[in-house]
Amino acid sequence: MEIKVKYDGAYPNLCSGDLVVYVGRKKYEFPPHCLSSGGSISFDHEQDEAVCYKDDWHICEWPEDMPEGIRPAVEEAINSAIPQGCCGGCF
Repeated sequence: MEIKVKYDGAYPNLCSGDLVVYVGRKKYEFPPHCLSSGGSISFDHEQDEAVCYKDDWHICEWPEDMPEGIRPAVEEAINSAIPQGCCGGCF
């Protein structure tokens, strides 16, 4: 199964792009703000500099017409195609 990911989100607001995935010849358009980063943000001990930890993306909302059985492969393709983010990157 060929999976292609098209995404136009960019730093510092990497989680707010338009996400389209093609599985074979079928096009799936994801809803806005469907990605959630597994990363986080915190401050150093002096509380004067933010530290960003990046991790894989999680899908918060899937296209209604996307079959459950292909979702794990699609999520893996998304994480391979889109750089890891960190919630708070737009902080």
